[in-house]
Amino acid sequence: MDDAATEVPDAPPPDHLPGGSRRLPRIAPLPEDRWDARVRRLLANAPRDPGGRVPNIFTTLARHPDLYARFMPFGGQLLREGLLPGRIRELLILRTAHNTGAAYEWGRHLPLAEAAGVSAADVRRITRGPDAVGWTDLECHLLRAADQLHRDARISTVTWEALASYYEEAELIEITMLIGQYHMLAFFLNSVGVQLEPGFDRTGTGKGARADG
Repeated sequence: MDDAATEVPDAPPPDHLPGGSRRLPRIAPLPEDRWDARVRRLLANAPRDPGGRVPNIFTTLARHPDLYARFMPFGGQLLREGLLPGRIRELLILRTAHNTGAAYEWGRHLPLAEAAGVSAADVRRITRGPDAVGWTDLECHLLRAADQLHRDARISTVTWEALASYYEEAELIEITMLIGQYHMLAFFLNSVGVQLEPGFDRTGTGKGARADG
């Protein structure tokens, strides 16, 4: 495969699940009156929106408390304790959200990206891919890596060698794991139908956008 960016294939129309169903979500967030003692402890440390509401991603995943308990430290390591600068991390996450049509992932990460220094112009370029005018050489290689992992499940030799001229081995590992983590989340969000909370922008999610995740 060459390094050229590839458009994401068209997906079913927004708001539709296979078979044309519009009944979303498939698995609803666990309502607070059904939180047992363990779930209440797990969600006590979850990030909260203004007003104290726990985001839908966490209250849905909490229906599998064993998985939730193991997932959160790994996700937190990549999101808050990783080796990659915040701007780079969020560029990779947003490109992955665009590639997978994950409206929830896209909408929730736009504010994080802005806080990490990703501009509105950057966000528009993310939807156009690694060959858009305005990226640095490094950013082109990073976005191309995200596209190649999405399309081919591997980073090409040319892109890997380019990234290796900037990064040490641990950072290269983190790039692949970060992109993979947000693919996994997109699979969960899109399939389960986690709905984006009011007030978050889904514009730019991509051709594959699902209103249910």
